[in-house]
Amino acid sequence: MTAMAPDMDEDEARRVRLAELILRLRQAGVMEQRVLAAMEAVPRDLFVPYEGRREAYAERALPIDCGQTISAPVIVGMMTAALELTPRDRVLEIGTGSGYQTAVLAKLCRRVHTIDRFRTLVAAAESRFLTLRLDNITTTVGDGTAGWPEAAPFDKIIVTAAAEAVPAALFDQVGPGGILVAPVGPQDGVQKLRKFVRDGAGFTETDLADVRFVPLIPGTAARL
Repeated sequence: MTAMAPDMDEDEARRVRLAELILRLRQAGVMEQRVLAAMEAVPRDLFVPYEGRREAYAERALPIDCGQTISAPVIVGMMTAALELTPRDRVLEIGTGSGYQTAVLAKLCRRVHTIDRFRTLVAAAESRFLTLRLDNITTTVGDGTAGWPEAAPFDKIIVTAAAEAVPAALFDQVGPGGILVAPVGPQDGVQKLRKFVRDGAGFTETDLADVRFVPLIPGTAARL
């Protein structure tokens, strides 16, 4: 990360870090202009704890409340690009977390349905969505492994926590021609970021990258 000049104000520093982020995204193969514009439009520093904001654009996952993390910026960009979003799409996000990935998605599709097992995270994310005037996001607290059957099917589904296998309920909620992107693998090791495209009655599968995500845990967290 480029060192910031001591006399640089907060807005200037953000512009420099955003420019660096866009360069890293391009170097990682994220070239779609709509995705790059969405990443530029969402201030990442709003989604990390105050004490960590100087590191908001660093290329690594950062801790947030409830023992969760906000994914590294390039991973967010890669997952977003892999969804091949259109302005008509309805998207299901499993794992609201800080709400950063949600906000990026909301810039690119018709509506995002996002679910998290932690009430604390959902409430904080909702406040950030209000600040950014994002009105095409629907939130809930619940079991992400079950998806959101009442609102299914979805054009695209993104999972921001890892499991040994993607829950069958999520595959069932992908609409015709739809895409699901999720990390798959062990909780304590390297996982594969995978893209699944519904092709008739089944799915074609592509590995995108090696990643490390927090585990996908069934159920709703008590009192959090």
